[in-house]
Amino acid sequence: MKLKRIDAKQLQAMFIAGAQLLDEKKQMVNELNVFPVPDGDTGTNMSLTMLAAAKEVGMIEAVSAMEVTKAAAVGSLRGARGNSGVILSQLIRGFSRGIEDNQEVDTIALANAFQKGVDTAYKAVMKPKEGTILTVAREIALKALEISLETSDIEIFIKEVLAHGYDVLSKTPDMLPVLKEAGVVDAGGQGLLCILEGAAKVIIENLEVEIKKPEISTSAAAFSALKNFNTEDITFGYCTEFIVERLKTSNYNEESVKVYLESIGDSIVVVSDEDYIKVHVHTDNPGLALQKGLEFGALNNIKIENMREQHSSIFNEQDTPQNEDKGPEKEIAFVSIAAGSGIAEIMKSLGVDAVIEGGQTMNPSTEDILSAIKKCHAKNVIVLPNNKNIILAAEQAAALEEKANVYVVPTKTMPQGISAMIAQDGSSSDVSEIIDNMNEAITLVQTAQITIAVRDTVIEGENIIEGEYLGILEGKIVVHNEDLKETFTLLIKQMKEDAEVITVYYGEDITNETAKEFKAVAEGVYEDADVELYNGNQPVYYFMISAE
Repeated sequence: MKLKRIDAKQLQAMFIAGAQLLDEKKQMVNELNVFPVPDGDTGTNMSLTMLAAAKEVGMIEAVSAMEVTKAAAVGSLRGARGNSGVILSQLIRGFSRGIEDNQEVDTIALANAFQKGVDTAYKAVMKPKEGTILTVAREIALKALEISLETSDIEIFIKEVLAHGYDVLSKTPDMLPVLKEAGVVDAGGQGLLCILEGAAKVIIENLEVEIKKPEISTSAAAFSALKNFNTEDITFGYCTEFIVERLKTSNYNEESVKVYLESIGDSIVVVSDEDYIKVHVHTDNPGLALQKGLEFGALNNIKIENMREQHSSIFNEQDTPQNEDKGPEKEIAFVSIAAGSGIAEIMKSLGVDAVIEGGQTMNPSTEDILSAIKKCHAKNVIVLPNNKNIILAAEQAAALEEKANVYVVPTKTMPQGISAMIAQDGSSSDVSEIIDNMNEAITLVQTAQITIAVRDTVIEGENIIEGEYLGILEGKIVVHNEDLKETFTLLIKQMKEDAEVITVYYGEDITNETAKEFKAVAEGVYEDADVELYNGNQPVYYFMISAE
């Protein structure tokens, strides 16, 4: 018997199955990224966004299709990370609007919802490019409409739509030259199809999905025990968890890893198979645990929590009245994303009210940014994303904030964010004037960065080899070299010749003594400029350099 309608329970399972399959395949999607830097990868960002949607979907009693899609929209909007995650959240948001008040959905309703999702997502992107997730979504929606007029069989509909989606994906290299040169399909489009394929399995393969409702209450007895617990009894302060994607060539021995972890902590759990190692340890030195993990491959799903602070914050929140007076509202506040403790301290010293840890490899979610905005307790909040992959999430947070007036200054790098904060010196209380000054400041600063290639690729005719240092100027790779100092020298020579100030921020893998050597290189190139050196302690980038 052919299936003509999808009910709420099936739709609930489809969202969750789609999230699960993308989570399984996120590394494959990550590897399609053309730019070979360790950034906030497409697969990871889309997966975290979709998992946030699935979490909301799993919490409801699925009565109608509309309730399911509304929950997915709420979860994805707040959980969106990176540009790809924001676009995905807009696809889901539009899809939800298209479902309207339907208890169940047929092929025509699905097609209309797909089209509504595409319309909504296109409005969120200033300059859509052909060959991206938007192209794949648009062509899927057009095919869905065509097929919905030909059949009412849900299974046939899904199979044909999915097949067409993969056909369009295979053609994305012909639409975007950068994909063709690298020999890959679009990562965002592939991520979208992973979601749709997972959802399809519920209908086509009768995949059963376990829907676990999260626990949302804490018993009074348990809370009382927690409150009376002495934090001095916590031997090691940081709960550290991570996954290692194993290198086949690594010399891994589970027992020796456990022995090492026992020397730096307790509460140790290590499980592994041929592809992955999962580690949990309580320690006072999380960095040592992570360093041990790096011996065997790339790290993923890193989570470090200060258990003493976590304990204190839990009962402090419980003891704080919800309507506690936070004092008078500030007129203007600033929120900044910052990667690295040194960068964060610089931002705070310049007057930033709330610093969100994040950047490359760890794009904050819309909810993270929204939470920081609310904590400012200000009438007007200016947000500095400091990363091109965070701008859309910041704008989405601004749209969701209901109380404060939120403005996003589209800073794409940490040095741009710092220059923007310097440009507002506290002398003006006019929001428009401050934003104008910031926008002007970011046009005057030139940014260069040095990181390392995480994959082989070809960009603009240049063969880039995994492990090479990459010199990036204004978002474009201009140097790739095996030697760090030579990369630095070649890169800095391509920056503004007439710069008056060169500022070098050195990363967490560079010592102070080494940084001084690189400062001397910069002084040799820019004899008439002031060269300043700061410990940014940033991950991913060995150096960030600004020229003004």
